[in-house]
Amino acid sequence: MERLRNKLCIVTGAGREIGAAIARAFAAEGASVVATDKNLERATALAREIGARAFRLEVSSEEDWQALAETWPEIDVLVNNAGVTGFEDAVVPHDPENATLTAWRQVHAVNLDGTFLGCRYAIKAMRRRKAGSIVNISSRSGMIGIPAAAAYASSKAAVRNHTKSVALYCAQQGLNIRCNSIHPAAVLTEMWEPMLGDGPQRAERMAALVADTPLRRFGAPEEIAMLAVLLASDEAPYMTGSELTIDGGILAGSAASPQA
Repeated sequence: MERLRNKLCIVTGAGREIGAAIARAFAAEGASVVATDKNLERATALAREIGARAFRLEVSSEEDWQALAETWPEIDVLVNNAGVTGFEDAVVPHDPENATLTAWRQVHAVNLDGTFLGCRYAIKAMRRRKAGSIVNISSRSGMIGIPAAAAYASSKAAVRNHTKSVALYCAQQGLNIRCNSIHPAAVLTEMWEPMLGDGPQRAERMAALVADTPLRRFGAPEEIAMLAVLLASDEAPYMTGSELTIDGGILAGSAASPQA
C-alpha cells in the first residue's frame, strides 16, 4: 500500500532491534528514511539494506541535532526511539537507594533529553508545512514502577508526559503536528540475551520471564514497528497525545493469564 509514500522519516537508534525494525517497515511502506544511530557503522549497514540514508546522531547531543537540522531542515516524521536501560556496559545498581547520580543522569540524558531535543527539532522541521507526526518510544516501565531500574522507569514516564505536552503545544499553535507514544513491554531484543543464554534451559527461562504476561510470550520488534507505521501515516489524523500499549495484555491484569 505504501502508506508512507513521499514522507521523509527520521528514526533514531535505527542501527538495531526496534529502531531497525521501524526503519525497515517505513521503507517498505514507501518512506524516504534517514537511519540515525550513535554507531554510524550500524546505521550505514541498515541504510544500505533498505535503501535509506545514514546519519550519526548521539541523541543527547544538542550539536548533533543541530547538524541533523542543517542537513534535513524539513521532515514529515520523527521517531524518537534511541534509548538505554543503564545496564548496557555493566550490571550496576539502579534502585532508588543505591543508584549513583551519574548513572541516573546518564539514563535520563539519552532517554529524556534525547526525546526533548528530538521533539524540539521536529516541531521546527515540520512547522513550515504545519503538519507531521512525532512518535516517541516510551515503555510499559513508564506507566508502572520498576524498583531495580528506577532511572529507566522515571525517564520513560517523563517521555510519556512530554509527549502530551508536545501534542498540546502543537495544537495550540494551530499546527497539525501529532505527537504520540508507544509503550512496549517485554520485546525480545539483545538486552534479554544475558538472562536467556543459549543452552538447553533457554526455552524454560523465556517462559519464566513472560509467565505473568497473558499472551505468554515476548513481543517482536516488528510488532512495535507496525504501530509506528500507523502513527506516522495519514490513517491516524485525529490521534495526538495518545499512548499505545503493546504488552501482551499485562497491564490489563495478569489474572487474565490462561491457566497452566
